[in-house]
Amino acid sequence: MIDPQENRIIAEKAVLIGLATERQTPDQVTEYLDELAFLADTAGIATVKRFTQKLPRPDGKFHIGSGKLAEVKAWIADHEPESCVIFDDELSPAQQRNLEKELARPVLDRPRLILDIFASRARTAHAKTQVELAQYEYMLPRLTKLWTHLERQRGGTGTRGGAGEKEIETDRRLVRDRIALLKAQLRDIDKQKATQRGNRGKLVRVALVGYTNVGKSTLMNLLSKSDVFAENKLFATLDTTVRKVVLGNLPFLLSDTVGFIRKLPHQLIESFKSTLDETREADLLMHVVDISHPQFESQYHTVKQTLEEIGAGGKPTIVVFNKIDAYRPAPHDPHDLAPKREDQFSLEELERTWMARIAGDEEAIFISAVRRDNIDALRKLMYERVKAIHLARYPYEKDLLWQDWTVGEP
Repeated sequence: MIDPQENRIIAEKAVLIGLATERQTPDQVTEYLDELAFLADTAGIATVKRFTQKLPRPDGKFHIGSGKLAEVKAWIADHEPESCVIFDDELSPAQQRNLEKELARPVLDRPRLILDIFASRARTAHAKTQVELAQYEYMLPRLTKLWTHLERQRGGTGTRGGAGEKEIETDRRLVRDRIALLKAQLRDIDKQKATQRGNRGKLVRVALVGYTNVGKSTLMNLLSKSDVFAENKLFATLDTTVRKVVLGNLPFLLSDTVGFIRKLPHQLIESFKSTLDETREADLLMHVVDISHPQFESQYHTVKQTLEEIGAGGKPTIVVFNKIDAYRPAPHDPHDLAPKREDQFSLEELERTWMARIAGDEEAIFISAVRRDNIDALRKLMYERVKAIHLARYPYEKDLLWQDWTVGEP
């Protein structure tokens, strides 16, 4: 049977391809390719060239038009014959086979790249099982192309089919059996996780959520005085980490969850259900936003949409605008009415901008987790929100909580 780890794309350079359709504007394609380049960099692959094309809808055979495909093929042959090709959108198994045959180079799409990154970053048995399940479910409809070298081998006179076809069917059966086994293992893990969550008692649960690489793990370390792995790479955190935090005399549980991203493969959402349960069962969400990112508003709405999809929409939320030390207004930003300048904006100025209003009815606060700017105000806000949830659950403990807690290092 094919091992998904042995079937990973190994390349040092890549050509990126994006398609502007009725659903994606050229500006969005540029933005998505920037993110795809960051994903490739996280996987250790350098981007050497980008191609974009505008079509009403993706081509059924090659995803892009035949003329653009010929242009890509010629450029690769002349400049980077050893590079792989990465498409920003998901390719059908047939499109991938056609492209690899035409380009004679490894071809992968965004979901495959994300799966490879998850596989390289999975550390615990739980995460490895989740990623392996997602890989096999992605691989199952794409097995045919892996055995084309056996297509013309025949078993003898009157034999129906060939060795390649038999090998494909064998692998399909083995992959389906492996998927069933992994799903059974995850069901057992889900039960264990549910038991662990039940054993935590009735402490208020707060979950850090947000786009990948916005600083959730750094903030987790700061608030809980723990040592959660944090790195300036996408998907540094795959496993949910839970820590007990005490503000004043009020204890609660704080969890750091896997980051979201646009076009997250549905196989990963399905296999990471138990990890996402921590978000679904939280009493309060802290939605961390990287305000220094040029497309932070789009990332904010992507996370909101994903929360709705996993059943965590509508929960009480604090929007935490992080990395204010690195924020600079975009020169073309139509929302920005402040004068352009290079120095850092003050908290008072940031709180008066349009950014504080995109959270709607949710409370918003501006911080820098790295420089610890405005962290005391964040702790105070968290204390008030957690206390309100706690008192609603245990009204008889009202006199036990400090009413005038002084903000400071807990």
